[in-house]
Amino acid sequence: MEIIKTPLQDLLIIKPIIFKDERGDFYEVYHEDKFALTGINLKFVQDNQSVSKKGVVRGLHFQKPPFAQAKLVRVVQGAAMDVAVDLRKSSPTFGKHYFLVLSSDNHLQLFIPEGFAHGFAALEDNTVLSYKCSNYYHKDSEGTLSFDDPDLNIHWQTENPIVSAKDRQGLLFKNFVSPF
Repeated sequence: MEIIKTPLQDLLIIKPIIFKDERGDFYEVYHEDKFALTGINLKFVQDNQSVSKKGVVRGLHFQKPPFAQAKLVRVVQGAAMDVAVDLRKSSPTFGKHYFLVLSSDNHLQLFIPEGFAHGFAALEDNTVLSYKCSNYYHKDSEGTLSFDDPDLNIHWQTENPIVSAKDRQGLLFKNFVSPF
């Protein structure tokens, strides 16, 4: 696998080695020892999956300490614009975001460390997004930033986003007090 650094510290793109032949292709999605050799030395305890229609925007979600989560995100089917926002106060990229198109064609994964908010926009119908988490979901520790926050200025690559009522009530970044 190839580890590609992003402009945001500790946010990494994972590019697998894909073996192709006349039958199709094969690649390792996760290998604990190989990830540890790259510096990603976590125990993942929960896997989540969502199926979304084209135009659905989910996020920007995070878990507050002590239930903060690192995530390893990939698209199993379809395509999604995946977004991470750095919420770590001491980070030089605090308040900055990074996005990447993850798809079932490119097989890329995004490693999102603790201290980031995460969201995505489904670019195709029946987009299946799957991700591993380093901590269990804890309802009282969840947080949401506004997906359409003018200060974050994220262009979601969808004209009329379909967003849950909960996500429409996300905090504006200027009013957010980071626990990270």
